[in-house]
Amino acid sequence: MKIQHFVGKTTLTVIASTLFLSSFTHAADKLVLQTTWYAQAEQGGYYQALAQGIYKKYGLDVDIKIGGPQVNNMSLLLSKRADIIINYDLQVLKGIESNFPIKAIAAPFQFDPQGILTHSDVKSLADLKGKTILVSTSGQASWWPWLKAKYHLNVAQARPYTFNMQPFLAGKNVAQQAYATSEVFQAKKAEPSSNFFLFAEAGYPAYGGILVTRNDVIQAKPEVVKRFVQASMEGWKNYLADPRLGNAIIKKENPNMNDELLAFAVGQMKKLQLIDGGDAKSKGIGVMTDARWKATRDFMVNAGLLNAKTNWKSAYTTQFNPMKK
Repeated sequence: MKIQHFVGKTTLTVIASTLFLSSFTHAADKLVLQTTWYAQAEQGGYYQALAQGIYKKYGLDVDIKIGGPQVNNMSLLLSKRADIIINYDLQVLKGIESNFPIKAIAAPFQFDPQGILTHSDVKSLADLKGKTILVSTSGQASWWPWLKAKYHLNVAQARPYTFNMQPFLAGKNVAQQAYATSEVFQAKKAEPSSNFFLFAEAGYPAYGGILVTRNDVIQAKPEVVKRFVQASMEGWKNYLADPRLGNAIIKKENPNMNDELLAFAVGQMKKLQLIDGGDAKSKGIGVMTDARWKATRDFMVNAGLLNAKTNWKSAYTTQFNPMKK
């Protein structure tokens, strides 16, 4: 009887140990993250989380899909070919207006990196009157209405921006849209005296690249989404501290990327506090607030970009916000 009792205890111990270990060795939850563009520093936090094994630590198997000019992120999300995408709050609000079943879950970029490049004679955004301003199609439906209204600019000042910097460099009365982390690098090399003005510093309310998923993903696996957000924000924190591992993947995925541009982009993120500034200073990287979303909603409605009846509060959820400090 003693032998049988001993064997029974041993068997129970083995079973308990097996169950305990299995809780840490189950298959990782798979997620597809679709980016907006070719691999670059603006996605560095996600590549850092991949390179450092942070996603793996959180029990995730994340496949980062590269975007580009021919990639429609929202279509991929809605067709369930992506689980989470990098997008923008203005597009999400427009999607809600069209009854898309989507929701923003985190805002790594507290500020949109969008701004404007000018020659040295322009000392502030108020000096843009009379200038030719190169604006892309997407800019016409986002920051241009805000800039035009705030500084009383003329609609006739806008000309198409074709992502070629030569018209700006050749035209002394020309200003052009620019990302703090990319075009500014090229402009400073060609014309060191050029100026850059970040729209966010003048009150432009939009977030930068935010994380967006479908409602069914949140409903079916909220814990997986929570872990993804936590891991990604940890990736962003580590990327800002030391981006070398993330950059190694970025350069592999995008051969046109180089160390000098990556270093400049990371430097701009730090200088302008695009990731860890704003509400993130006290509430943590990735945080979103009702006040910021309402400010963007109000701007869009006033600019005629959004129907005032749109249920803007359904465009996002703060359930995945970082824990309050």
